[in-house]
Amino acid sequence: MSRRILDIEVLRGIAVLLVVIHHAHFNLYSWTNPTLELFFTYFGGAIGVDLFFAISGFVIARDLLPRLEQAAGDNRARVVLAFWVKRAWRLWPSAWLWLMVPLLLALLLNDSRAFGGVRANIEATMAGLAHVANFRLADAWGRQEYGATAVYWSLSLEEQFYFLLPLLALCLRKYLVWGVCVIALMQLISPRDTMFAVIFRTDALCLGVLLALISRTRAYELARPHFLASRLASTLSVLLLLTLLLTFGSHHLNVAPYRLSVVAVLAALLVFVASHDGNLLFYKQDWIRRPLVWVGERSYAMYLIHMPCFYLVRELWHRHSGGELPTQDAFMLFTCSAVLMVLILSDLNYRFIELPLRRRGARVALNMLNKEPMQAPTVSATDAPLANR
Repeated sequence: MSRRILDIEVLRGIAVLLVVIHHAHFNLYSWTNPTLELFFTYFGGAIGVDLFFAISGFVIARDLLPRLEQAAGDNRARVVLAFWVKRAWRLWPSAWLWLMVPLLLALLLNDSRAFGGVRANIEATMAGLAHVANFRLADAWGRQEYGATAVYWSLSLEEQFYFLLPLLALCLRKYLVWGVCVIALMQLISPRDTMFAVIFRTDALCLGVLLALISRTRAYELARPHFLASRLASTLSVLLLLTLLLTFGSHHLNVAPYRLSVVAVLAALLVFVASHDGNLLFYKQDWIRRPLVWVGERSYAMYLIHMPCFYLVRELWHRHSGGELPTQDAFMLFTCSAVLMVLILSDLNYRFIELPLRRRGARVALNMLNKEPMQAPTVSATDAPLANR
């Protein structure tokens, strides 16, 4: 089940735009004014990460778990290894590149100190390479400088999820759905009153996995939201869900004591709508959908690249202006420069790094699955796992 769902790409596009806009506060706009403060006070764009989590939980479980169910005996281990190899080829090259770029810029092009200190960036790079950036961020929050690659906390959390989900599936087997339910429930009833609890939130990931587990049932299809096959109903519903997400995502509003739990449920609801593959998000409005699909395809690159671009815009302004501090008059200059830089670099990364290496990883994983088992002479051809497309 590897066919691409366009509505999932639409959601990815929305998620990354929310995160990029949220991070512009202080990271791109190093000055403040009443208008900016008012906007960012109530804009809860950080919840774009939760939307990414719900998408990842669904997409990964939808592809991996059926393969594990169809594999027999020792072939299950091969399916897991092939999955890990495919994920590594998909994620690591771009992640490593955009760990190194900010580190080099912090060393060589950092008169404004926009990229932070060299030591902090070295430590952040090491944490990113070791897939423990979430641990470092939880420890550093409010105590010390992190560096220019703080966004890697969520990537590290997802990497840990990619490692543990197959192992959990192998251990629990037919009880996996109950195990995931328990983990999700424990998170949903958690007050999230510490930074550690916020950084290590996995409820949206678990809800995405649960959607994948039940997506093959008749009840799931019966619950298909047919009413969204209408331009008006689709647009109003999506805008309502996004408004609720942004409202609960704003920590300044504090509209509910368990607001991040509500955010996880709303994100899963959007993934539920998208999972039916009926173009139900902004139904028949290609002028909205096409740009969002384009952004969604490049969302991984944009997520990695946008912060270094923000800091580079600030550094270039610092050099051009002779150290003069920017004012609100520089808003359009900063915005247009950053948007153009992010779009160009993300597209180049997608075309020349992500796509070629993703295809290479898929071929390597496929070769692993197609190898003859070393000792399984009684396994029939019908027991072999499906090709990992």
